[in-house]
Amino acid sequence: MAKRKVIITCAVTGAIHTPSMSPYLPITPQEIADAAIGAAEAGAAILHLHARDPQNGKPDQSVAAFAPILQVVKQGTAAVINITTGGAPTMLVDERVLPAAHYAPEVASLNMGSMNFGLYPMLNRFKSFKYDWEKPYLEGSSEQIFKNTFADIEFILQTCAENGTRFEIECYDIGHLYTLSHFAERGLIKPPFFVQSVFGLLGGIGAHPEDVLHMRRTADRLFGDQYHWSVLGAGKNQLPIAAMAAAMGGNVRVGLEDSLWIAPGKLAESNAQQVRAARQIIEGLGLEIATPDEAREILDLKGGDRVNF
Repeated sequence: MAKRKVIITCAVTGAIHTPSMSPYLPITPQEIADAAIGAAEAGAAILHLHARDPQNGKPDQSVAAFAPILQVVKQGTAAVINITTGGAPTMLVDERVLPAAHYAPEVASLNMGSMNFGLYPMLNRFKSFKYDWEKPYLEGSSEQIFKNTFADIEFILQTCAENGTRFEIECYDIGHLYTLSHFAERGLIKPPFFVQSVFGLLGGIGAHPEDVLHMRRTADRLFGDQYHWSVLGAGKNQLPIAAMAAAMGGNVRVGLEDSLWIAPGKLAESNAQQVRAARQIIEGLGLEIATPDEAREILDLKGGDRVNF
């Protein structure tokens, strides 16, 4: 019997952590591209990309900010490139969708609901900041909503409809699975769905094993054999959640977007280090990681030759 192939996604930099939190967080286009290529070499089949201002590390969702990253990554690896439409919680959907709409990637992320998105507890651990935007950015999360209304979701789906882009469907809570079901029933999104369940972020579902099981059971009931399940655990939950999901038939996502750590109190020195740790878990379970082309086949992606970069 052929072994099940597990897709590893690596989210390289994101918009949650700020530069002062880790010297290993990639900031410049070259740093982000190098980190992505390193993650692919370690075994990541999909690279989930954000961009940042190279001067101060602030999230940047402009089309121009992604250009130097995409050019280098595409030349350096055959991995699937996934462009965020989440951007940062402070951005509105018109800004967030621009890079995916322009570059027509094989995969783009898509958040399935408005939510509290609590980053402010990180101020308990990190006290000093290099750039003046970092502390207010974290503090502001106590009173801001990460806005992803039904109209916002439909806007992203319709904007990218002609691009052949599939979505990493970000589900931070059970209701987000039902929102996906709603858009599937309307015919605005087609299977196979790539459902990314997010655990342990303040404002979303927790990281208890029962939470993981609840997400899995609900997705199975709603989507049957029409979806592929992946998980990410925030912070200290990254590798425990990955292990649970891999054992339950799922795929995994790691990366410095989701966690700065490789062990308790020990910063990860690269995205590749986290990928290797996830790979060790997967292969320890007697499973194999998927290559980029195997991930393309599993998720029914259009291929890297049909993107606009």
